Amino acid sequence: MMLAGACTQQAAPAMKVTPAPPALEQSAGQQGHLTLVTDRSLVCMVNDQHMGRPQIPVEVGGRTYYGCCEMCKDRLANDATFRTATDPVSQRPVDKATAVIGITQDNSALYFENDQTFAAYSRQAAGASR
Repeated sequence: MMLAGACTQQAAPAMKVTPAPPALEQSAGQQGHLTLVTDRSLVCMVNDQHMGRPQIPVEVGGRTYYGCCEMCKDRLANDATFRTATDPVSQRPVDKATAVIGITQDNSALYFENDQTFAAYSRQAAGASR
């Protein structure tokens, strides 16, 4: 029997950050100002969650992705849709292995094509919350 959903691993406790304004919550589908991820191995790239501990590395095409369990490892290895995301600012596709990653208040990961789109999202969130 194969489950259709992602694994049920628990994410790390919520980080303290200021919530994003409602307009950004709708456009990004997440909440909270972003915290820059400096260690991408702590993110499950299937569940798009900061897990708070190192995940299982998955090498594909010379790039490293991370999953929290064997099911996520298999999905990353065999399904390219789990290895890409859409930058919430530019709306362009980004490779999760090379993306700039931000973590929201609820530990959800957002992927950005570069530091500039990450900064633009952060500035927009900060300006809208004033």
